[in-house]
Amino acid sequence: MKTLAFLSAASVLALASPAAAQSMDHSQHQSAPVSAPDNPAAKNRAGATACSPEHAAMGHCKPAAPEVKVRKEAACAPEHAAMGHCTPAPDTQESEEHSSAEPAQPATSSDPSCPPEHAAMGHCTPKAAAPTSPSMEQSGTALPAGNAPAPAAPDADYADRVWGRDAMKPVRDAMMKEHGGMSYSQVMLNLAEVQIRDGKEGYHWDGEAWFGGDINRLTVKSEGEGNFGGGLEGAEVQALYSRAIGPYFNLQAGVRQDIRPEPTRTYAVIGFEGLAPYWFEIEGAAFVSDKGDLLGRIEGYYDQRITQRLVAQPRAEVNLSAQDMRAERIGAGLVNAELGLRVRYEVVREFALYVGVAWERKFGETARIARAAGEDTGGFNLVAGVRVWF
Repeated sequence: MKTLAFLSAASVLALASPAAAQSMDHSQHQSAPVSAPDNPAAKNRAGATACSPEHAAMGHCKPAAPEVKVRKEAACAPEHAAMGHCTPAPDTQESEEHSSAEPAQPATSSDPSCPPEHAAMGHCTPKAAAPTSPSMEQSGTALPAGNAPAPAAPDADYADRVWGRDAMKPVRDAMMKEHGGMSYSQVMLNLAEVQIRDGKEGYHWDGEAWFGGDINRLTVKSEGEGNFGGGLEGAEVQALYSRAIGPYFNLQAGVRQDIRPEPTRTYAVIGFEGLAPYWFEIEGAAFVSDKGDLLGRIEGYYDQRITQRLVAQPRAEVNLSAQDMRAERIGAGLVNAELGLRVRYEVVREFALYVGVAWERKFGETARIARAAGEDTGGFNLVAGVRVWF
């Protein structure tokens, strides 16, 4: 019995020893020094990762109380707020501090050389401006919808801050000249052809040359025709000032001098030329002679590409007169008209050979004057020639 009692007491002591070991006091662990890298409290003041729940349950640490002051700016950075991408939430503590103070002014700048988003990122410092109300006018893509006038474009003077405005002026002038302020020129001989009509060979030309910029130009035009062996029937030269009145049209004014027929006349000219919708090249003009006679002309053509080098060009021209001009063999009304179709092959863009057919006819009093003089009133012509520009 004594032996059995001894064994029972030993078993109870053996089972009680682990429980005693587990319930040991951990207060000595808390008073031991902890190095900075292993100190959970130094990692996060909010206590999310500084003191995990299992450590707190075993008494290894005490979780820190969450901060009352929670800032939302991390979700809305200042540069994003300045560009209108988001709105920062107000800070609780700062709101309490400023509740009795004046409302804060918006962090915007009226300096066009330093936009608010650049200033917020520290790329520049806006110039001092007069105090403005909280409802300062917005700019750029932040403008509200409506029909208000567009804001003034900012002055691109960033290089001036380094080199100075006087040093940058000639450089800026050269850049503006090379990007639209240069002078150009072109010579276009649209028609230079031989005409075959009932065994009579003739010739015809029509071209122009211009020199100037995108807005102002000097334009010279010439047109004429004649017969081989019969001399020049008609020719004229125009000198015009051309002014752009839009992206596609020019207004022209100047003088016209007739070389043939006799007697020669000088005219004041006002007209236009340009590119109409669907790529029609058109031009028109009114002529007032030194005798007070009024004439008019309108013409146009269209380049229809068949291939990259083969082009068909239909062309039309109509001449009008406000009165009879017996000396020039011109009658009032519709004077004459010409229709043609020419197909050209561009050896290179600047040089092309063409063949085609042209029909011309005199009308009204002009036709009667031609018949009385024993001249033809018109007909079909086969044409062949070159088209050149440079």
